[in-house]
Amino acid sequence: MQMQRELIEEASRQVQICNACRYCESYCSVFPAMHRERAFSDGDISQLANLCHNCRGCYYACQYTAPHEFDLNLPKALAEVRHDSWKAHAWPRPFAELFDRSGVAMALLLALSFGLLFALAQVMRPESGEGFYAYMSHSLMVAIFAPAFLLPLLTLGISLRSYWKSVGGGALRLSDVRAAVLSAGRMRNLEGGHGDGCNFEDEDRFSHARRHAHQAVLYGFLLCFASTSSGTVLHYGFGMEAPYGLFSLPKLLGVPGGVLLTIGCAALAWLKTRADPQLGAPHAWGGEMAFILILGTVGASGVALYAATGSGAVAWLLPLHLGLVLTFFLLTPYSKMAHGFYRLAALTVEASRSASKSASSKSL
Repeated sequence: MQMQRELIEEASRQVQICNACRYCESYCSVFPAMHRERAFSDGDISQLANLCHNCRGCYYACQYTAPHEFDLNLPKALAEVRHDSWKAHAWPRPFAELFDRSGVAMALLLALSFGLLFALAQVMRPESGEGFYAYMSHSLMVAIFAPAFLLPLLTLGISLRSYWKSVGGGALRLSDVRAAVLSAGRMRNLEGGHGDGCNFEDEDRFSHARRHAHQAVLYGFLLCFASTSSGTVLHYGFGMEAPYGLFSLPKLLGVPGGVLLTIGCAALAWLKTRADPQLGAPHAWGGEMAFILILGTVGASGVALYAATGSGAVAWLLPLHLGLVLTFFLLTPYSKMAHGFYRLAALTVEASRSASKSASSKSL
């Protein structure tokens, strides 16, 4: 709690200075939200932190960074509060604290353990089955992955409800959610103040690379999710069981999704190695990189598994892929994946407040 208090107070100090300067007013959603306020509660600081996309443009434009006595580093201050807010609102919190201390080791241990268990489970192969079901029964996969998918969603729902209350989120309106989804899908806050992109990896180089990499990950993940969902509908709704052909809906969605996910994660990992870790949350760098690599490996192993269909490689690629997917699901509420949900919540709150301000201005 003491560390959390110190992070909030340092971010609040910097936000007060930025609010007086206002040079970066058009850079991203953080500054309009900041400039609406005169004083900042802990919830306000947490909201600003989750609006921040860590593009770092404000840092490189700032005249008050070190060696100035104000020593501003707003991207780092907000990144540390943001990372701490995920842990503070996570449920159950002890799991979040454990992941914060040993996230990389947890991820590797779980992925290897689950992969081994899935490999051993092939001893109980069904007597009949095609494709993946020749190695593992459909009922066993459902019994494992249904709770592994639903329980993290439940914990995320509880965490987001806590966050929503702490930042003063009001009644949820469809128009605000729609505005938040459009902003997230476009990655508008990574376009830079003048549309030239952000300079995440280099002070003097503006680029849309990080924005495009994020979009590849987002759309790749959504395509993979849609692929799995369409396969579920075909299986239970129409009695059409896997394996599916290349021109079936699951494959038309899943193959491009896996490719996009792999490319996007590889690009994000490369950009992260090019950027200054001292402009983010340095202690979280390893865990964030591990998450990117796990997510990218999920995509790559899925594509490799499809390419290996009908070969002996499926026997070891399938346990590897399933182990990675299961690890990804179980760690979602406590890993960097949670930031997508918090970011969407923060954008929804911001859309609501912007709409309220606009309505008030018109009434005057």
